[in-house]
Amino acid sequence: MKSTRRLVFLWGLFLCALLFLSACSQKPASSGAQRDKDGTRPNTPHVYVPEASGSVMLGSAPLLLDVSHADQGYVMARYDGSAAKANLQITGPDGITYKYFITAPGEYVVLPLTAGDGTYTIAGYENIVDNQYASLYKETLEVAMSDEFLPYLYPNQYVNFSVDSQAVRTAAEAVARASSDLDAVSDIYHYVIEHVTYDDEKAQTVPAGYLPDVDETLSSGKGICFDYAALTTAMLRSQNIPTRLEIGYSGKIYHAWISVYIEEIGWIDNLIEFTGDAWTRMDPTFASSNENSEKILKYIGDGSNYNLQYLH
Repeated sequence: MKSTRRLVFLWGLFLCALLFLSACSQKPASSGAQRDKDGTRPNTPHVYVPEASGSVMLGSAPLLLDVSHADQGYVMARYDGSAAKANLQITGPDGITYKYFITAPGEYVVLPLTAGDGTYTIAGYENIVDNQYASLYKETLEVAMSDEFLPYLYPNQYVNFSVDSQAVRTAAEAVARASSDLDAVSDIYHYVIEHVTYDDEKAQTVPAGYLPDVDETLSSGKGICFDYAALTTAMLRSQNIPTRLEIGYSGKIYHAWISVYIEEIGWIDNLIEFTGDAWTRMDPTFASSNENSEKILKYIGDGSNYNLQYLH
């Protein structure tokens, strides 16, 4: 049964590949590894490690921003104040503003730069009381990425993992028999949906500003949509597969989906989608290859029902 499902998934991916062959992009860092002698792809984890080297700083105490490696697609923020939290608002060249909250004093937090090359405006705020904030500064940062895929390979505040994460080890085990990156995507997809169940109780009580813990999701075997998305993204990134965690709306429903980059194909958009309490394949090429109903297929359509808000 599992092998049949995997075959259906890969056949859908092959059909989608034909649709995306025209989507040309530069190759991600360290990709294109040769297959091993037995025909499998190398599964050794490749985890990109962020650094706060302190060579280029923005802002002022108590909220400092290390932008030394902005060309790698990330910045690192540290709050040393006594307030309950601080807030950084990053607006990229695409005009979208991302709001990041920092609650752990003295620890660096990794924040992605997902809008590519251009001018970023960064504003820092400190919490005063309740939802009131005092402005600390407003800075601009010119960014030229050394590789456009790096924001989707590094860990960050929303997709938080390290070389020591259980999610990284589990991903390597899950893809041990994969012969290609497409195969690895299938293996990780099936691992997550078979080992994690939706936590209805948590969904009703999750606090504002919640951030996923990918290893906790693995150990508990439960999670909400954000947990599913972060875990899947972390596992794929640790296998050097650029992955975008995308959050937005399907009609009035707030949900998440995932896009991946395959070197021979390009970006496969909306490959995996979370719709409240289950994962499915958004693209009609995939949906038509599995058990999705006629109603779902009609709703999915050409993707126009989906409104992207944020990339992480």
